[in-house]
Amino acid sequence: MSRRPTVIALGAHVLDTLVHPVEQIPDGQDGVLVDRIAVSAAGTAGGTALVLAKLGAEVLSVGAVGSDPVGDLLVTLLQRDGVDTRHLRRTGLATSASVLPIRPDGSRPAFHHIGANGLAAQDVPWDAIASCDHLHLGAPELYGEDGVRILAFAREHGVRTSVDFLAPGLPDFFPMIEPVLPHADFVLPNSEQARGWTGAADTAEAAKRLCELGAGCAAVTDGAAPTALATAAGELHLIPVFKADVVDTSGCGDAFSAGMIRGLTLGHDLRQAAVLGAATAAQVVAGLGSDYGVYDLDSVAAFAATAERLH
Repeated sequence: MSRRPTVIALGAHVLDTLVHPVEQIPDGQDGVLVDRIAVSAAGTAGGTALVLAKLGAEVLSVGAVGSDPVGDLLVTLLQRDGVDTRHLRRTGLATSASVLPIRPDGSRPAFHHIGANGLAAQDVPWDAIASCDHLHLGAPELYGEDGVRILAFAREHGVRTSVDFLAPGLPDFFPMIEPVLPHADFVLPNSEQARGWTGAADTAEAAKRLCELGAGCAAVTDGAAPTALATAAGELHLIPVFKADVVDTSGCGDAFSAGMIRGLTLGHDLRQAAVLGAATAAQVVAGLGSDYGVYDLDSVAAFAATAERLH
């Protein structure tokens, strides 16, 4: 039996606490009953790692978590779904965590604590990166020159790279994003981020602009609208999303990234890989948290071949 592709997910690992449904925050010390409260491993590295493992990839998480009960739970949840956590370093800072009040339409604000994630790029397993098939760097804007150095090292060793971001789509954040682009084979932001950073009028133009600035390929998700897939060679594809009953959109970007990365490790072309990403996101959006859904690579591939698409 051939070895499964190895993906390293380096960067932001977060424990999400999700509350559903939330229409407003109660005043004062008032309370309100909700249908469900859930916890999930998440983050632009952690959530992507978890979904990749469910899709059958061999995944190594690299980052920093606290020596606290939140870190214990985060590590346990990643291990439960098959992620190798040996390189999640314990630190004296608190584990990164978010509280997400999920609105009835699936959207949500976020209360977030960066915590130990700021240290994720300080203890890097260089040998593991040099020998992996794909490096996914979650939230490179947190790591500055260290993030660029990690991506450059991966490229020097023939390792394909992808990046996703936590920073909002405000122009002031773009100086933190732009230096990463020439070192990334795949850039995977959402439309709000990409349009805000580039000043583009629409998602397709934002994807093309990211490639003009150095990215090898930009896949920009846009909620229920098609994902814009642009390449440095001038290709542009619009990938429709799949019809799904939306409960929680918080893990969709990480699920798309995981599905696309998994497709690439299997030798899919760009369009096929992006379709697998969209099909994976449709599994996760139907429930609470990045870990929602009982699926594997075969079931997601079958879903992609038969399910209805929007637009």
